[in-house]
Amino acid sequence: MNADEHRADAPGLEVLGALVERWRTGPGGVRRFVPGVDPRSGGTASRVLVLMQSPGPGTVAVGDDAICSEDNPGPTAAAFRAARAESGLRRSDYLRWNLIPWAITGAPRSQDVEEGRWALAELLAVLPALETVVTYGTVALDGVMRHLTLSPDARLVHVVAAPHPSPANGRHRAQ
Repeated sequence: MNADEHRADAPGLEVLGALVERWRTGPGGVRRFVPGVDPRSGGTASRVLVLMQSPGPGTVAVGDDAICSEDNPGPTAAAFRAARAESGLRRSDYLRWNLIPWAITGAPRSQDVEEGRWALAELLAVLPALETVVTYGTVALDGVMRHLTLSPDARLVHVVAAPHPSPANGRHRAQ
């Protein structure tokens, strides 16, 4: 790892943290789990947004100190970390996040994807240098495409779709 990989001062962490806090209050004022932003990411200066579905069980299990990071334990984070390193993408160039930023139980419903699309619009508004969104899995891809086609003021960016790196997605794991 180079020095860039060890930095812990991503730009705009306070802006991103404010979004996270807002998303932690769900409908009816109910508190919900949303992990924090990785301080070793590119923050608001990210050129690439890596988007997965929703926080996984391992992240949720960490509790209030959890962050959405390639450093999280588990096979999904390890597979992503290996793919990111192989691609040559530096940590300071990207932000890892979830279409549905809060924890959900079971398979995502269409309402979850729609609410995630609105959260995505808020996130994209604070990422002025963003050029590309890499979606892992069909839920993230669906949410991004819904945002780009249904939001009248959507800023067009490149979208790259990839299979989700979860071990549960064994059919595409090698890809």
